[in-house]
Amino acid sequence: QVAKAYPDRQLHLVMDNYAAHKRVEVRDWLGANPRIRVHFTPTSASWLNLVEVWFGIIERQAIRRGTFRSVRDLNTKIRAFINGWNNRCHPFIWTKTPDQILAKANRQTTSNTAH
Repeated sequence: QVAKAYPDRQLHLVMDNYAAHKRVEVRDWLGANPRIRVHFTPTSASWLNLVEVWFGIIERQAIRRGTFRSVRDLNTKIRAFINGWNNRCHPFIWTKTPDQILAKANRQTTSNTAH
Protein backbone atom coordinates (compact mmCIF):
# COMPACT_ATOMS: atom_id res chain seq x y z
CA GLN A 1 0.00 0.00 0.00
CA VAL A 2 2.81 2.43 0.82
CA ALA A 3 4.65 1.57 -2.40
CA LYS A 4 1.49 2.23 -4.42
CA ALA A 5 0.80 5.50 -2.59
CA TYR A 6 4.31 6.81 -3.39
CA PRO A 7 5.16 5.26 -6.77
CA ASP A 8 7.90 7.71 -7.77
CA ARG A 9 9.85 7.94 -4.51
CA GLN A 10 12.59 6.02 -2.85
CA LEU A 11 11.14 4.62 0.38
CA HIS A 12 12.92 3.73 3.60
CA LEU A 13 10.95 1.47 5.92
CA VAL A 14 12.00 1.13 9.54
CA MET A 15 10.81 -2.19 10.93
CA ASP A 16 11.36 -4.25 14.02
CA ASN A 17 13.58 -7.27 13.65
CA TYR A 18 10.75 -9.77 13.19
CA ALA A 19 11.39 -12.63 10.78
CA ALA A 20 8.69 -11.77 8.19
CA HIS A 21 11.31 -10.19 5.94
CA LYS A 22 13.07 -13.55 5.68
CA ARG A 23 10.15 -15.20 3.86
CA VAL A 24 10.94 -16.01 0.24
CA GLU A 25 7.94 -14.02 -1.03
CA VAL A 26 9.02 -10.91 0.87
CA ARG A 27 12.68 -11.21 -0.16
CA ASP A 28 11.65 -11.65 -3.79
CA TRP A 29 9.33 -8.63 -3.65
CA LEU A 30 12.00 -6.44 -2.07
CA GLY A 31 14.50 -7.64 -4.68
CA ALA A 32 12.08 -6.63 -7.45
CA ASN A 33 11.54 -3.21 -5.83
CA PRO A 34 15.01 -1.76 -5.20
CA ARG A 35 13.61 1.73 -4.51
CA ILE A 36 12.31 0.34 -1.21
CA ARG A 37 14.99 0.00 1.46
CA VAL A 38 14.30 -1.80 4.71
CA HIS A 39 16.08 -0.87 7.94
CA PHE A 40 15.68 -2.89 11.12
CA THR A 41 15.76 -1.86 14.74
CA PRO A 42 18.31 -3.86 16.75
CA THR A 43 17.16 -7.03 18.46
CA SER A 44 15.91 -6.32 22.01
CA ALA A 45 15.50 -2.64 21.23
CA SER A 46 11.74 -2.23 21.27
CA TRP A 47 12.29 1.12 23.03
CA LEU A 48 13.50 2.41 19.64
CA ASN A 49 10.21 1.52 18.02
CA LEU A 50 7.73 4.35 18.52
CA VAL A 51 4.84 1.97 17.85
CA GLU A 52 5.88 0.22 21.08
CA VAL A 53 5.76 3.62 22.81
CA TRP A 54 2.25 4.17 21.41
CA PHE A 55 1.07 0.75 22.67
CA GLY A 56 2.53 1.58 26.07
CA ILE A 57 0.54 4.81 26.20
CA ILE A 58 -2.68 2.99 25.31
CA GLU A 59 -1.98 0.33 27.92
CA ARG A 60 -1.26 2.84 30.70
CA GLN A 61 -4.00 5.33 29.89
CA ALA A 62 -6.83 3.16 28.56
CA ILE A 63 -6.44 -0.50 29.50
CA ARG A 64 -4.56 -0.91 32.78
CA ARG A 65 -6.81 -1.71 35.73
CA GLY A 66 -9.82 -1.76 33.40
CA THR A 67 -12.61 -4.28 33.56
CA PHE A 68 -13.86 -5.51 30.20
CA ARG A 69 -16.71 -7.98 29.96
CA SER A 70 -15.94 -8.80 26.34
CA VAL A 71 -13.48 -8.20 23.53
CA ARG A 72 -16.03 -5.76 22.11
CA ASP A 73 -15.89 -3.75 25.37
CA LEU A 74 -12.10 -3.68 25.19
CA ASN A 75 -12.17 -2.59 21.54
CA THR A 76 -14.68 0.14 22.36
CA LYS A 77 -12.44 1.48 25.13
CA ILE A 78 -9.37 1.45 22.89
CA ARG A 79 -11.25 3.12 20.01
CA ALA A 80 -12.57 5.85 22.34
CA PHE A 81 -9.00 6.49 23.55
CA ILE A 82 -7.68 6.68 19.99
CA ASN A 83 -10.44 9.05 18.93
CA GLY A 84 -9.68 11.33 21.88
CA TRP A 85 -5.95 11.13 21.14
CA ASN A 86 -6.52 12.04 17.49
CA ASN A 87 -8.35 15.20 18.53
CA ARG A 88 -5.22 16.45 20.30
CA CYS A 89 -2.50 14.51 18.48
CA HIS A 90 1.07 15.68 18.00
CA PRO A 91 4.19 13.99 16.64
CA PHE A 92 6.40 11.97 18.92
CA ILE A 93 9.68 13.79 19.44
CA TRP A 94 12.94 12.08 20.33
CA THR A 95 14.38 13.53 23.52
CA LYS A 96 17.86 12.13 23.01
CA THR A 97 20.50 12.97 20.44
CA PRO A 98 21.35 10.40 17.75
CA ASP A 99 24.66 9.73 19.54
CA GLN A 100 22.85 8.93 22.81
CA ILE A 101 20.44 6.61 21.01
CA LEU A 102 23.22 4.79 19.17
CA ALA A 103 25.29 4.44 22.34
CA LYS A 104 22.40 2.67 24.03
CA ALA A 105 21.60 0.55 20.97
CA ASN A 106 25.22 -0.57 20.67
CA ARG A 107 25.98 -1.07 24.36
CA GLN A 108 27.95 -4.13 25.37
CA THR A 109 26.51 -6.81 27.62
CA THR A 110 27.83 -6.71 31.18
CA SER A 111 27.60 -10.39 32.00
CA ASN A 112 28.06 -13.71 30.30
CA THR A 113 25.84 -16.39 31.77
CA ALA A 114 27.38 -19.10 29.52
CA HIS A 115 24.20 -21.14 29.26
